[in-house]
Amino acid sequence: MVRILLLEDDASLALGLEFSLKEEGYDVTHVSLVEECKKVFEQESFDLALLDVTLPDGNGYEVCKHIREQSNIPILFLTAMDDEVNVVLGLDIGADDYITKPFRVRELLSRIRAVLRRKGNTESGSRLKSGSIILDIDRAVLKRDREEIPLSAQEYKLMLIFMNNPEKILSRDEIFDLLSEGGGGFFEDNTLSVYIRRLREKIEADIADPEYIITHRGLGYKWNKRVTRE
Repeated sequence: MVRILLLEDDASLALGLEFSLKEEGYDVTHVSLVEECKKVFEQESFDLALLDVTLPDGNGYEVCKHIREQSNIPILFLTAMDDEVNVVLGLDIGADDYITKPFRVRELLSRIRAVLRRKGNTESGSRLKSGSIILDIDRAVLKRDREEIPLSAQEYKLMLIFMNNPEKILSRDEIFDLLSEGGGGFFEDNTLSVYIRRLREKIEADIADPEYIITHRGLGYKWNKRVTRE
């Protein structure tokens, strides 16, 4: 059974989330304070963490850093702060995804399933190669010029989407649908732009003149190189 650590100080929201997650078969441990969360994480084993950002005794970023010092479990932020600065900060310190309040339960469940699939990907091994980029699907690992590049769950899904659709312009709506597996509307334009920019920073030699992910204004994005499967 997947064990989830939920850090949320809003009692009513936490109660609803805990009920919904347990209905889906997850084992949930709820805490409402930063220090309590750190202590529980040290004492028990978890498969995923859901972290609120603003808390009475600190913030979820502090907890995320603490977890990342000793574990690579998926981390999702739950927060009402949806501005780009906070999204980028959350991703920078090691979060796999960022979901803004208010959100629909099915949206959260979809995000959870996505990050857990990334962690436990057991599909038959294959690699996608394009230029100096290699995406190892079996291990969910990206390499550029033989150097391993860390990816968040959404960045990994974006790489799969682009490399499975090379030299084809994908509209933002198409990307939204593929990211959320048909549940379009889970992602805002601003959030997708952040993911695209951060992915470019990791794979492009010059983000001002990208060679892999090309923007077609008014149309969408295109993976601009041939992709082979090995």
